[in-house]
This record gives sequence, C-alpha cells and structure tokens, in this order.
Amino acid sequence: MSGRLRVLPLGGLGEIGKNMTVVEYEGRIIVVDTGLRFPTTDMLGIDLVLPDFSYLRERAKDIEAIVITHGHEDHLGALPWVLRELGDEHAPPVYAGRLTVAMARSKLDEHKLRDAVLEDIEPGEELALGPFTMELVHMTHSIPDSSAVALTTELGTILLTGDYKFDQTPVDGVPADVSRLAELGREGLLLLCGDSTNADRQGFSPSEREVGPHLEEVFARAEGRIVVTSFASNIHRVQQVVDAAAALGRKVSLVGRSMRKNVNIGRSLGHIEIPDGMLIQPQEVEDWPDHKVVVISTGSQGEPLSALRRMAHSDHRMIKLHRGDTVVFSATPIPGNERAVNETVDRLYHIGCDVITSRDAPIHASGHGYAEELKLMLNLVKPRYVLPVHGDHKRMHLHARLAEAVGIDPDDIFKGENGLPLEIDERGARFGEPEQSGMIFVDGVDIGDPADVALRDRRMLSADGIFIVVATVSEQDGESVAPPEVIFRGVPFLDQADGLVDDIRAEVERSLERSAKDGLRDIDLLQQELHDDLAAFVYDRLRRRPMVLPVVVEV
Repeated sequence: MSGRLRVLPLGGLGEIGKNMTVVEYEGRIIVVDTGLRFPTTDMLGIDLVLPDFSYLRERAKDIEAIVITHGHEDHLGALPWVLRELGDEHAPPVYAGRLTVAMARSKLDEHKLRDAVLEDIEPGEELALGPFTMELVHMTHSIPDSSAVALTTELGTILLTGDYKFDQTPVDGVPADVSRLAELGREGLLLLCGDSTNADRQGFSPSEREVGPHLEEVFARAEGRIVVTSFASNIHRVQQVVDAAAALGRKVSLVGRSMRKNVNIGRSLGHIEIPDGMLIQPQEVEDWPDHKVVVISTGSQGEPLSALRRMAHSDHRMIKLHRGDTVVFSATPIPGNERAVNETVDRLYHIGCDVITSRDAPIHASGHGYAEELKLMLNLVKPRYVLPVHGDHKRMHLHARLAEAVGIDPDDIFKGENGLPLEIDERGARFGEPEQSGMIFVDGVDIGDPADVALRDRRMLSADGIFIVVATVSEQDGESVAPPEVIFRGVPFLDQADGLVDDIRAEVERSLERSAKDGLRDIDLLQQELHDDLAAFVYDRLRRRPMVLPVVVEV
C-alpha cells in the first residue's frame, strides 16, 4: 500500500439531494455524481440549487473523469453547469450506463453543450483512469441502469453505492449483482460510501413489481379519468401504469415535457414497451370518454410549473380536471416538499377529484433500501471503513448505528459533512482540513453566490413590498424643486395608515432640506440619506420594513 486516498463530499451529506463526491489519489480526481436539489420555499425566484464546486474549478486539469451512478436529477442534474464551468479545455469525459448517458446527452443538448464526451459502459467492464481502475456494479433502484461505482487504487478499493435497494423481483428482471458485491468483500474493501436515505425505516423495502397489481386495483375502481403522477425518470413505474391501463382497455397520454422526453428515451433503449395505438396526445384527451383514459403526468412533488400543479389550478392548456377524475400520487414527497404536495392535493379535492396516495393504497415502492438492506450491503462488502452519505444528519447517524450493529468498529465509522474530506493512508483514516462547500443558486440559466443580496431583497419584497420615491433637486443648492413622487407596490395594510403617502412626501422634503443645509450635493450620498430617513419613518408608522428605493434627479 502507498499514497493517500482522499474522499471529499461536496453535496449529499446532511441533506437530501445535490449528491457529489470527489475521490482523489496521487493528485488525480474522479468525480462521482453531479446532482442538484430543488429550492425551499424561502429561496424566492431561485430555480435550482447546485453544490458549490469551486474546488473542482480550481483543480479542473486534474480531473480524470466524471462518473454518474444513475439518471435522477439529484445525481445528474448539475452536469451542464459543472461542464460549462470547467471549460472546454479541461472538460473531462463522462461515464455512465446507457440510459443515464442518453439522459445526460439530452440534458446537455438543451444547454447547447454538444461537444461533451459521453461514454456508456457496461457493469463489470473495467476502465483505467489515471491511478484508478473504475468499475460499475449493477444495482436496483427506481430507474434502470443504476450502478454502484468501485474505484480501485494501490491503497485499496472504495465503493460508492449510489442509490440502491435489493429488489429480488425488479420490473426489468435483473436484480442487483450481489455476487460481485460479495467478491469485493472477499477481496477486501477499503471504504464504503453508502446511501442512508431510508436508514430510518425498518425491515426490507417492498419490490417495485408489487406496485403494478395495486395500481390495477385502483384503476379498476375508478369510473372516470385517471391521472397518475410520478417522477418522470421512474421508467419502471411508467411501464406498470401502461400495463395496468392496457389490462383495463384504457388509452394513455403523457403530459409534461420531462415525462415525454424520458419515456421516449426509455422506449428507444428497450426499457419501456407501449403497445401500438395506445398513446394519445394530450390535446386528444377531451375527445375520449372519461373511462377510457389514463394520463401520466409530472408534478408528484408539487413543483410550481409542473403539469399536475397547473391542472390543479385550472391553468393547464389541454387537460381540464373535473369532478369524478381520480388522481393517483404514485410517489412520496421528498423531505421539504410536503407543503407544496399538500397544497396541490387540497386544490384537487376542491375541484372534486378523488385523490389516492401511498397512504391509501400500496401504489408506491421506494427506490432506496430499508435498514435490513443497508445491513445486507455492509455484510456483503465487509468494509474496513464506512462513510454514510446521501441523507440528512439523522439518517446518516442511524446508518452509522447499523454499521456498528453488524460488527464494524465505531472508530472506523466516519460521520462527515459536506466539505470535510476523509483521508486514508497506510496509517489509517481521519478527517482532513475542510474545503469550501455549500450551495450555489441557479436563477434562469445563470448561477450565483447564495449570499447574493438579490435573495435577501426578494424575501423583503415578498413580505413587505416596495416604496419608490422620486425627488427632484436643484443642481445649484440641492433643494427640492418639485413635489416628490411616491409609488408603492405590495405594501400590506397601507389603507390603515391614514395620510401616509402625504406624510412620506413631507418627510422627503424635510430630508432633502437637511441634506441641503449640510451641503450634500453628491447624488449617491443624497439617495443614501433619503433611504435611511424614509426607512426609519415608514417603520415607525407601519412597523414593517418595505424596500425603499429613492431616486434623486438633478435639474
């Protein structure tokens, strides 16, 4: 053994989503996953949240490859931004399974990154990447072509599980490669970076194949139209919805851009089979009797612009929900999305729809293994060290306890966080000095610093509104020469503050008069003084802090 192996999580620890791990040996780097997560309700106007990958920007020339475990957004979604920031000169090749590569290529095409090098590799195929030997190990998850990543160096082998469960009867009939995992265990695994998502759920997760018959039972009871919402990337679930619809003689319509795109990719690679003549276009749904239609839609997480959310608010161009429709949520809310999902469900009830969730019927199976499956992984690969990943701190803590339960020394279990590298050499393992980590925001297609004042301003505007004050002053003496204009938008309870606008005009005149006496002529200084005086005055009257934008015009 020689050298030092460094594992640096940049996302996915202490949170659900934006998974990204940097593995470094002899100065060379392999990045496993480039995920994103969706914004929380207080991130106003933010579209996506990415890991802070500044560390990679600085080390761009040292990156051998990016490896993606599977095609979900929390593992793949940040790839366009990562490649763009690394630049054409240093953009590394991207490796993944066939379906994952197809999804990545589609995503990069949207961002006009058509020169990126994408290569699909088969599980079991070994690839030499600098000082690493990389191999994908087939796993089962809620999307085909899911893999764990084994990286072998002179020091030893580490296994990054990606998202997984041990489904013995998967829809595509190909269970996880348990024999290869056991082989890695016999060869001696140095480190396991294991998925912690369902460490808090006891027993074994139900098989994806069990969902199909229950969907068919729900469909059989529905008299009107059926709308099923699920993750667009859950191709196995889409197949089971299609099968249930076919068994009951219903047509299927795909609604939502990502749903149509992923189903097309899945069909082209043989992961989905839809009988000829079964698909109808969304604009044709109204032409068919209600009892003959199943709509498969995006929006299971209550996303603001998703198809189902638009339907729930009667804002969808082609699908108008009405009393008697049945809406089936074949997914569970990602932690943090519960409020948005509940709001969507409530709107559906208001329309008169019947709503079926996984609480009402077993119509969803998680793609992540429960506690007994995490123990099975630990017993199969018998790692020297364990680093729980992919989960909030509670779930990573529970994963660490499971590792202790199967006999791993507590001193060999490392409960980390984003930006904290785990360093391993022939003397042992320990945490190193923290690196920059955190998150960066995507607003439209641009990325920016989360400390940006724009986000603070958006929160202020959403809560207390805005005052715009236009004052006209003399260039010679700085005194007001015209009545100030006051414009306000979104200021709450303004009607309860009698004469406030007139009082603000008077306060503007007083502020300008004070500034003129003090000899202030600089426009920026005048605007700052005016801002401070008005902000204090408005807070004193309203006990609120609307944004105050003073504009001073010299004549």
